[in-house]
Amino acid sequence: MVLQEKDRNQKAVSRLIAYLFFAYSANTVIISYLSVFYREEGLSGSEVGMLMAIGPFAMLLAQPVWGFLSDKYKTIHKILMIALIGLIVTATMYYVASGFTQYLFVMFILFIFLAPVTALGDSLAQKTANYRSLNFGQIRMWGSIGFAFTSLVTGYLLTAIGVEHFVLPLVFMASLAFICACFVSDVPGSTKAVTIVHAIQSGLNVRLGLFLACILFISIPHRANDSYLGIYIVELGGPESMIGWAWFIGVVAEAFVFALSMKWFKDIEPLKLIIVAAFIFVIRWLLMSFFTNPWFVMPLQVLHGFSFGIVYITSIQYVSKMFPDHLQATGHVLFITTFFALSGIIGSLIGGAIIDLIGVSAMYFVMGISAFIGMVLFTVYYSVDKKKAAALKQMS
Repeated sequence: MVLQEKDRNQKAVSRLIAYLFFAYSANTVIISYLSVFYREEGLSGSEVGMLMAIGPFAMLLAQPVWGFLSDKYKTIHKILMIALIGLIVTATMYYVASGFTQYLFVMFILFIFLAPVTALGDSLAQKTANYRSLNFGQIRMWGSIGFAFTSLVTGYLLTAIGVEHFVLPLVFMASLAFICACFVSDVPGSTKAVTIVHAIQSGLNVRLGLFLACILFISIPHRANDSYLGIYIVELGGPESMIGWAWFIGVVAEAFVFALSMKWFKDIEPLKLIIVAAFIFVIRWLLMSFFTNPWFVMPLQVLHGFSFGIVYITSIQYVSKMFPDHLQATGHVLFITTFFALSGIIGSLIGGAIIDLIGVSAMYFVMGISAFIGMVLFTVYYSVDKKKAAALKQMS
């Protein structure tokens, strides 16, 4: 019986790992190459910025709804199946759409369905890790490996067939993710009923609000880089295949951090880690603002793992402790909505405007300043949080 239970656990985790691999593979096609596609279509920096912002805006509206539905109906895998069908169907619309207005519409619908694909996948990974006493980072790293592998392969593929055919690898990977989603297992959780009132109350947590306000100054430049790294490399003279290599190097480093997260993070306070990662972000963005050769970007991408990797895995586990079991998906999605959707809107709009006014390099300099402000704010937040914890300990 023990061996059978262990075998079931291994199968459940393996299926989830396969899902994360292909879900993030689909995600990388959108993140890495969509802005380059729009630029190739002749759109201006500001128009690309608006298009790259409408996607996160759709996620901002959709992610809390998907998270609430997941908690209410006690399922993640069925939500993922629905979302992936919508993603696949919407992606094919790029072959009939043309011009800024039509792209705006398709982009909005695409991101409505993209919203839960990785967000709820990460939530399920966190729940599975807690339920089966596993390390979240070692499950989540397979999403990063999928992202890295597909970004590299897609770079060479689109160099050969043209970036206008980015839909082909997107639909292929999303279809594989859908097949995997059919077989992933939901994690047993609280049977307590979830209402819209519970979801709203959880979002009004003051401590959470302050944490998310601080994270914005770090996540906005991170998301601007997601939108414009491809354009940055191309404008420095690099080919589309170099975009794939840049993401490959960065996300392999991210997977490395995730894999070793239990060993590295268990004895260090999470807020201290976020402050260190914010400092790495500052160095990374400021250096990129001075580059004139695209090859210099490649070694610097290693810092992606030690900046985003540390911030993301530490933050999602820190936020998890603020929510009860029956609202875990809602809590995770609130954080992910802020980190990716809200920050994506601001980063894309501001980044596009800066690119049109003073260029991509100047955008990276501004990003460095924003990350520095985030580092300072988290230092203050950590100090206040530690004092409150000490006061509560004395009272008890």
